[in-house]
Amino acid sequence: MAFTIYILRCNDGTYYTGQSTGLEKRLEAHNKGTGAKYTRGRGPVTLVYQESAATLREAFIRERQIKRLSRARKEALILGKTTRRRSANAVKNNALRRKK
Repeated sequence: MAFTIYILRCNDGTYYTGQSTGLEKRLEAHNKGTGAKYTRGRGPVTLVYQESAATLREAFIRERQIKRLSRARKEALILGKTTRRRSANAVKNNALRRKK
């Protein structure tokens, strides 16, 4: 099963990041107002970025990474000006180093 991490541009200019196994259905839900609470009332939304992950764990980790990015970095990612993507193990190792 493939997982898709995506960024939507809402009608008010804000960005929403999520992940799904059925992106087309999820986009339809966001635009109908039955998707995430954040996108309700901010539609219509436009898909501006997507990438895939092999596992659910990788998808959640990558979604979290993207959500933590500043607006400027999200826009750079959308425009393809950044390709840095750390693996799940790199994220885990970094978290372990912080705890020490």
